[in-house]
Order: sequence, then structure tokens, then C-alpha cells
Amino acid sequence: MTSLGAASARAPSRGVGGDRRLALAILALCLLGIADAGYLTYVHYAGIKVLCLASGSCETVQSSRWAKLDGIPVAVLGLIGYIAIVLSLRIRGELGRAGGFGVALIGFGFSMYLTYRELFTIKAICQWCVASAVIMTALVVITALRFLRAGSAGT
Repeated sequence: MTSLGAASARAPSRGVGGDRRLALAILALCLLGIADAGYLTYVHYAGIKVLCLASGSCETVQSSRWAKLDGIPVAVLGLIGYIAIVLSLRIRGELGRAGGFGVALIGFGFSMYLTYRELFTIKAICQWCVASAVIMTALVVITALRFLRAGSAGT
């Protein structure tokens, strides 16, 4: 009976610890995303060329008409999205989890749209954009896990 009691005593903390690990993973990914989008935002407003190690196509992508949405640089939108996901971690309960997942889902969809434009319209690939798309893809998966786990645990 002691082992059963010990196992049930550990169960809630395992859920909290799992949530904490997911939250830390989300934070780490968001910090990478903020660095990526922050760099592209800086480059845009400083008027300097993007450092592109792989193909040199970053400048092509960054100077395309798809690099802005209604006059706002896409990098700024990404920066806002990553910061919003970090802020959602500060909101307790289901609202914070749902908010983080919602922002990540929108960011993922927008990243997929921009990746489509890179491949089929611009015909150039930006390594910074690919990195952001990969980060946002990981974020949508992890925020979904965090949201769904909390719902199944009855939180």
C-alpha cells in the first residue's frame, strides 16, 4: 500500500513537472524566434543587407513584396507573435495555454503561407525564414501538447 500511495502522490507533480518542461521548451523556442525575428527587424530598419550563409537568396526574399503585410515587415509580425507566446506563459490556466496555442497556430499557418510564397512565387529561400518556420512548427506542436494535456488532466 505504501508504493501505491507513493505513486499516487507523485502523479500530480509529474503533470505539473511535465507542464513546466513544456513551458520551458516553449520559452527556449520563443527566445530563438525572438533572436531570429529581431535580427531581421533590425536589418530591415537599419537598411543593411541580410547575412545569408547558404544561398544568398535572403536578400531576394527580404526585398520581395511578400516581406511586408500592409506595410508592416513580416519580421515585426513574427517578433510580436513570439513575444505574445512568451506572455501567454504568464497567464495561468486554460486561457494562457489556449492563447499560446492559438498564437502559435496562426504563426504556423502564416509561416506555411510564406514558405509557399518563397518556393513558388519568389523562387528563393531565406535561411532566417526557414529557421522561423521550423521554430513555429515546433511551437505549434508543443503548445498543442501543453493545451491538450491540461485538458485531459482536468485542469
